[in-house]
Amino acid sequence: MVLLKKGNCTVGIDKGELTSFIAEGHEFIHQKGSPGWRSADTEMFPIIGPLNETDFRIQVPRGSGAIQDQHGLLRELEYDVISQTETTITFKKEYTAGTRVKNSKFPEKSNKEWLVWPYTFAFEKSFELKENTLEVTFSVSGERDMPFMLGYHPAFKLHADNPIILADQKEITLDEVLTVGGRALQVESCNSITLKDKKVITIETEGFEHFMCWTEVRNMVCIEPITFYPYAVAQRELHTGFQYLADSAAVFKAIFKV
Repeated sequence: MVLLKKGNCTVGIDKGELTSFIAEGHEFIHQKGSPGWRSADTEMFPIIGPLNETDFRIQVPRGSGAIQDQHGLLRELEYDVISQTETTITFKKEYTAGTRVKNSKFPEKSNKEWLVWPYTFAFEKSFELKENTLEVTFSVSGERDMPFMLGYHPAFKLHADNPIILADQKEITLDEVLTVGGRALQVESCNSITLKDKKVITIETEGFEHFMCWTEVRNMVCIEPITFYPYAVAQRELHTGFQYLADSAAVFKAIFKV
């Protein structure tokens, strides 16, 4: 476990996963082991969404060797620490095209034991704790024209009975998120969301285009910056949500302000 400290804020990070963000004694992050979700945050890459209806395959320009499970293979890889200070830390994952990656969902939730992606890439995740602000930066580099989607999946602990999500002056209730269920509630064309609980936190983004909100319990909610909402299309058309790498790294940010 790594702890970053700045002023009245403390951040806990375990192997690249944000497990705690405390400001003035208030915990904003869902705690692992509590009802709702077994994780506290993760990334969705190089795809967002399920592929169970297409035999876990997605169309890519380079052949047919793209076998992915829900939300992509990145989460099956381990992070390495590449730099660290008292208020910052950077992690990195690297993948070589065609390498088979063990699928943790097999065999209980998937018939694919191995996941494969036909492109080489590097993925960096950086945390920087500033005064009352946590900045999470993602950097994607690799082969030019590699298709990808990116989603960030943090979960927030809820303390109040009726928290409100504010997006572009629209109020979204927890009941509305619960009603949508597993598909996740889309918040389209939005780069800032505020969660009004017993304390208030605002999530601002750069590079991401949308959010989606998900929960199945009342003690937590996931507010997820995404480049593409996967349920806008049929699974066989999921490739239409790809963007493509250029010569320089693609950079995305999620900024938590309290």
